[in-house]
Amino acid sequence: MYVERFAELVEIMKRLRRECPWDREQTPESLRQYILEEAYETVEAIDAGNWEELKKELGDLLLQIVFQAEIAEERGRFTLEDVIQHINQKLIQRHPHVFGGIEVKDAEHVKENWERIKYHQENRRSVLEGVPRHLSALLRAQRLQDKAAQVGFDWDDPRGVLEKIQEELRELDKALHAQAREKMEEEIGDMLFSLVNLSRFLKINAEDALRTTINKFIARFHYIEQKLSEQNKSIREASFKEMDALWEEAKNRE
Repeated sequence: MYVERFAELVEIMKRLRRECPWDREQTPESLRQYILEEAYETVEAIDAGNWEELKKELGDLLLQIVFQAEIAEERGRFTLEDVIQHINQKLIQRHPHVFGGIEVKDAEHVKENWERIKYHQENRRSVLEGVPRHLSALLRAQRLQDKAAQVGFDWDDPRGVLEKIQEELRELDKALHAQAREKMEEEIGDMLFSLVNLSRFLKINAEDALRTTINKFIARFHYIEQKLSEQNKSIREASFKEMDALWEEAKNRE
């Protein structure tokens, strides 16, 4: 049944390209923003554990893939079938422990094989290639560190990373005292990069961790606004001491 539904989606897209003025004038470039938006909305649904919303967002994301492939086919570049065939071949080639005779010890071994195969198949000049420049800085940092670790450029234990973070913090403190703005920016970047490294070493996704903290911040700040509103007080009139007390109250309620 899903094959018929997928074919129906493709036909709907083809008809929209023929008959809808908005859909007809879209280009791969004009649709870039929607791919990012739908991807982030999909992540939000996953974070919320909202399966109903995830179902919808995956559909929206799938639409963007079909849309891009349809435009490419119209321009004689490639077809949706080419896209599917390519990913099928890649999955088979990158999983020789499933489709070939290779044996693996664990998930980490699978990941190492994946990177090694990709490096040779794509004739890369550096093990760091293949990380998109448009990824968020945290995610890009973690992916680059992942790749470097695959060839042994890594700490032996988390204490080394913690020491590096302390070193960066001391250097930032020096820059603060010197009021050296460029140096402050550099040291903050170094400290963030080291924190991402610690996160990776502990097998924690830095992007996920920060996103969780952001959501927590929003929920606590909304609590402050709500409580002040109940007191008929604007948040702009409240002192930091009042807001901080409500912040602690919000923390204790969690």
